[in-house]
Amino acid sequence: MTAEEIRAVLLRALGRVAPEVDLTSLRGDLPLRTQVDIDSIDFLNFVIELHRELGVDVPEAEYAALATIDSAVTYLQGHASSKA
Repeated sequence: MTAEEIRAVLLRALGRVAPEVDLTSLRGDLPLRTQVDIDSIDFLNFVIELHRELGVDVPEAEYAALATIDSAVTYLQGHASSKA
């Protein structure tokens, strides 16, 4: 998958977890949890949505790789399965 496709999946997953967020206003280089008021349960649901869409297992020890949109895209692009 391309970075743009993964970004679209990521934003779609985030939109399911936090439907009140204006996804077009998010910056790729700023921490997601700073830009979007989500708690740890919402973040876990976000990770679950990413797994559902991309087939990527993100171990808890690697959650920091999903801190920003840009870092998440890079991480997911390196781990995305052919399912996506």
